[in-house]
Amino acid sequence: MSEQYSDFASVYDTFMDDTPYEEWCDFLTDTIERYGVSQPDRDAEDLLDSERNLVVDLGCGTGTLTELLYAKGYDCIGVDCSEDMLDIAMQKKEESGSEILYLCQDMRELELYSTVGTVVSVCDSLNYILEEEELLTVFSLVNNYLYPGGIFVFDFNTDYKYREIIGDATIAENREDCSFIWENYYDPEEEINEYDVTVFVEEENGLFRRFTENHFQRGYTVETMTGLVERAGMKVLKVLDADTRDAVTGESQRVYVVAKEQGKEKQ
Repeated sequence: MSEQYSDFASVYDTFMDDTPYEEWCDFLTDTIERYGVSQPDRDAEDLLDSERNLVVDLGCGTGTLTELLYAKGYDCIGVDCSEDMLDIAMQKKEESGSEILYLCQDMRELELYSTVGTVVSVCDSLNYILEEEELLTVFSLVNNYLYPGGIFVFDFNTDYKYREIIGDATIAENREDCSFIWENYYDPEEEINEYDVTVFVEEENGLFRRFTENHFQRGYTVETMTGLVERAGMKVLKVLDADTRDAVTGESQRVYVVAKEQGKEKQ
């Protein structure tokens, strides 16, 4: 996946400037407060409390959401497999003065140094995992690292969205110093959405550099996702339409799942 966010990392924030990160952050913090064990308190009394209060942003990209969660008072770890995206996250960390720990890891090989109270993953990062067994591996690793009673909150694009909304669509956007063409191709048999992103970026000499990246995402059903969560040992607490925050329907395009660790005992 790291090859998919190399050159594109330099313009990622430009083209994502209308993404509702603050809204996502508010939803996540409200969910943690309602269902989780993490607390926005960096003055934990002991090591176990400090682990409980940790929030991991899985597939953190350039760290925009991670910084917002940190600003809410949580200790944060950002995990992403793209060094180029993490380079930008580190620049934000330097500018903000935050103490976020960033790890360059593939989520399928997640390796943390302790348990954590909360794991979040948004902006359809999990759709990049194309095989169900690999997704089960990710969920099992998350469950393994969750503090007793900790929660996992994630979103995903549904198969309906790829099949009916963006499959075979072309999106183009022009900005002052860069532009992109986003071409989608949906394979209904494999349930895989392939998209080619061609970007033109203006250089210092006034000329434009062109590069292309090829991405693959798989659409999942709610039944598949919740089934894998339960197989990984977690309990599904809530499933809702990410756009309306109401019950999921057959036309839901993005879905939130809130799951809870169960079975561990606090040492």
